[in-house]
Amino acid sequence: MKTCLIVDDSKVIRMVARKILLELEFETVEAADGQEALNACNAKMPDAILLDWNMPVMDGITFLRELRKVPNGNKPIVVFCTTENDLDHIQEAMTAGANEYIMKPFDSDIIQAKFQQVGLI
Repeated sequence: MKTCLIVDDSKVIRMVARKILLELEFETVEAADGQEALNACNAKMPDAILLDWNMPVMDGITFLRELRKVPNGNKPIVVFCTTENDLDHIQEAMTAGANEYIMKPFDSDIIQAKFQQVGLI
């Protein structure tokens, strides 16, 4: 079973994402900020990461840049899931190593379509 790390400071968003990902047969792990996510990745690298941008402690873009520096940090497929929807943010995310980008709010169809696009399902 593939694993997906859900990184978002909103417990509600994590809960909704977890429900969708379980339906898509992913095992899920959760983190409330980028530092927690980095710690989780250092413990066990996931197959996929659903990543928010704006979080306390360490934001999503900083986490992504740090992730891509660690051993096997290029392995996970990273899908940003954020309210930041301007072209500058999208370009910055893709340059930093994101594989895809979803705007909030999202639903099951959107996550399923993006995960199919990047070859996770």
